[in-house]
Amino acid sequence: MPNRLSEEKSPYLLQHANNPVEWFPWGEEAFLKASDEDKPIFLSIGYATCHWCHVMERESFEDETVADLLNRHFVSIKVDREERPDIDHIYMTVCQALRGTGGWPLSVFMSPDRKPFFAGSYFPKTARLGMPGFTEIILQLANLWKNQREQVVQAGEEITKALQPKKAQGSAGESFSLSVLQKAYEQLHTRFDARWGGFGNAPKFPTPHHLTFLLRWHRRYPNSYALAMVEKTLESMRHGGIFDQVGLGFHRYSVDERWLVPHFEKMLYDQAMLAVAYTEAFQATGKQLYERVCREIFEYVLRDMTGAEAAFYSAEDADSEGKEGVFYVWTPDEVRDVLGEELGSFYCRFYDISPEGNFEDRRSIPHVSRPLKTSSWQYGTDEAERALALEEANKKLFAVRKQRVHPLKDDKILTSWNGLMIAALAKGYQALRDPRHLQAAVKAVDFVLGSLRDDSGKLVRRYRNGEAAHPAFADDYAFLIWGLIELYGSTFDLRYLKEALRLQQLMLDLFWDGQEGGFYYTAHDSEVLIIRDKEVYDGAIPSSNSVAALNLLRLGKMSGNTVWEEKADRLLRAFFGLVSDFPSAYTQFLHAVDFVLGPSSEIVIAGDLSHKLMQEMIEIVQTAFQPNQVIVYRGKEEEAAKLAELAPFTKDLPAGDGRPTVTICENYTCRAPITHIDELRAVLVH
Repeated sequence: MPNRLSEEKSPYLLQHANNPVEWFPWGEEAFLKASDEDKPIFLSIGYATCHWCHVMERESFEDETVADLLNRHFVSIKVDREERPDIDHIYMTVCQALRGTGGWPLSVFMSPDRKPFFAGSYFPKTARLGMPGFTEIILQLANLWKNQREQVVQAGEEITKALQPKKAQGSAGESFSLSVLQKAYEQLHTRFDARWGGFGNAPKFPTPHHLTFLLRWHRRYPNSYALAMVEKTLESMRHGGIFDQVGLGFHRYSVDERWLVPHFEKMLYDQAMLAVAYTEAFQATGKQLYERVCREIFEYVLRDMTGAEAAFYSAEDADSEGKEGVFYVWTPDEVRDVLGEELGSFYCRFYDISPEGNFEDRRSIPHVSRPLKTSSWQYGTDEAERALALEEANKKLFAVRKQRVHPLKDDKILTSWNGLMIAALAKGYQALRDPRHLQAAVKAVDFVLGSLRDDSGKLVRRYRNGEAAHPAFADDYAFLIWGLIELYGSTFDLRYLKEALRLQQLMLDLFWDGQEGGFYYTAHDSEVLIIRDKEVYDGAIPSSNSVAALNLLRLGKMSGNTVWEEKADRLLRAFFGLVSDFPSAYTQFLHAVDFVLGPSSEIVIAGDLSHKLMQEMIEIVQTAFQPNQVIVYRGKEEEAAKLAELAPFTKDLPAGDGRPTVTICENYTCRAPITHIDELRAVLVH
């Protein structure tokens, strides 16, 4: 019989709807049952494409014996961390504090009033390799609850007290200087792997905001090692197994230092943030490899991760046929059956597909083993011919791979992750000039604004199968506002700027801490949990406060509203002590610091958009690597009046009398208007 999860929309919850465990979704029904029956709660948090979540389900949650123990002694709640990141943030912090590490599935035992007393991640059904068995844990904790209740409750009280947010570490007299950027650069330099790229040891995560921070440092100090670190990492990832050489797109992370063996799931946010990093690297260097990778990421997302609604799905699983990675790996015989002997043999040599294999079961993960320009390939007449042959080969292999059993696709639409992808596509359009990327961003933002808002205009977190659910969090607002800012900079459609300004004010109303500054992760009117905190650490995804800080600065410059710049300054000061201690953990946050330290500029474009010279000037402005600039377009009389309502400082700027004109303003002072291409190029392109 299906349990209570069968009525949910989350793919993760639905995966567990037929478990013999009597699962509840998070809600008052579960907590009332636990209180009425005097039972503790078992909280299990995961997500649909989580490999170890699948393993624990097969071993324990589908097992009648385990289910009987849970049903007898606990009330069991299942949470999708991507739908309810607020719950996940709290109890993951508990797990990390108690065990020194965390991960999914997250397993938490707590009292009916939601105070945790034991936590861990994956547990095998029975003890194995030093790991305690889940069955034994259930029995021990049930016994403690029954016979040592006072100690258990006291432990929950102490853990909850320890979780409470500390006072802000900033003060009115403290502000960031160039030294914090220098410190972050030096920390990244120390951890950099000069042989394989990336930072630290295995497992290796892409962490694209490290790279975009380093590109900004390179812009300040071109003779530093920053660009070399960026390029080595970007090139190594593209050539490694972490990149899907056949089907495109990036896997989650690499389990080894070489970027060879990935954890095979694919996340939308990784595609978005990596596309931003490759886009900025292309703008900064002009190298075609980075342009190509941007196009490849977008091709994957538009082909495989875009729904009928035109918005973007969340993830693809690592597992199919019950095993991780089996969808993506090959044997030499499989390759030759598709490509023939000559091309197949060349393909296997180039992508390191061998009889011994570089993965499990003597199968191989395609990766670039050595440069294509090497003269020893003994295939084709030159590099261009070999590249074309490999491109065609991958198309054929992709067509065959499509016939395999596909990994699960998590097709829920999240506002925050869609915001990141919208920003990436809009930035990509500015650099690559492909209208398909812009059209995809426009369609996605139209869907989000139309379907992921409630009647009052507030954002909603998730959409799936016609249902929008869960009040949005700070990252939903921050990431969507980022996307809207980039879209305005790509289209100069005032509705995107207007919407960004409206949502930013709404975010301030809902999330701003009026006493200490910064944004809470949950809204003032949200469900009350055991703690309410602010997110600033830039992990796999940038934090809401990091992105919001730069949004406030950019919108303040674009509108001329100094109040918003003051809010950004208050936010930066609120986290001064925390970020200053170890700045390389906050590299997205440092984008805002870099903007504040300047120089930053406002670029006002005026003239007829259909004019050829105007298009050329816009292309120069958009393709240049100028991360600390904002752009506004002052159109004809009616459009100029509408812009002046949003950005009063533009009212008295030269309109150019229809001629293409670019005015650059810095430090509240505007230069003489630029009307010639060569002059504009000289100012913006170094």
